[in-house]
This record gives sequence, C-alpha cells and structure tokens, in this order.
Amino acid sequence: MTKRAVLSMILAWAIPGAGHFYLGRRGRAVAFFAIVVLMFVIGASIDGGLYTVAASKDSLLKIFASYASMGSGVLYFIAKKIGVPGNVVSSTFEYGSTFTLTAGLMNLLLVLDCHDFARGVKE
Repeated sequence: MTKRAVLSMILAWAIPGAGHFYLGRRGRAVAFFAIVVLMFVIGASIDGGLYTVAASKDSLLKIFASYASMGSGVLYFIAKKIGVPGNVVSSTFEYGSTFTLTAGLMNLLLVLDCHDFARGVKE
C-alpha cells in the first residue's frame, strides 16, 4: 500500500470527505462531507445515542455497533466529548441512533473508496 493511499484513508476516516479532497476529487469530497455530517447531526438532534464499548460483558453486536459508530471519525469523538448521550425514553431515540450509526458505516465505506482511487482501481 502506498503512502498516498494510507494518508487518504486516514484523512477520509478522520474528517468525512477529506480523503477525496486530498485525492483531488473536490466535488465528491463536498458531497460526502455534507451527507455524513448531516446524517450524524440529524441523528444527534433527534435524541439519538452513540454506541460505546462500556464493558467486556457487552454483546458482540453492541461492540460491532460501537466500532461502526466510531467510523464517523472526529464527529463521534466531538459528540461524545460534548455529551450527546441520547434520550432513551424519547420516541425518536432508535431512529437517531440509527442515523449516527449509519453515518459511521457510510464513512467507513468512503475510506475504502479512497483506497480504490489512490491505487488507481477506480477513475
């Protein structure tokens, strides 16, 4: 794997769209940034929670969901730092949590997309 591919993947994970921007795909970068950030913000604003690995006794599915949520990069860590705990009794909690989880999963797919562009597999 080339340094260019590794750097684009790290940038893509940390800030949605940054890897594509680094690779010169400015239009894609702006679109992907807007999509991932908007999904994450919508999820957090409708009382969605963040999955976190709390203890080793957590179910395997919850652990996978935690790492998938972390896929949104700095958005996840900023939201966790400012305290986006979600409101479990809210009627929109599950929807919001799904939005934040999906934003992370989408960003992880964009990391792989950057890898393909950096290697020249995609044009």
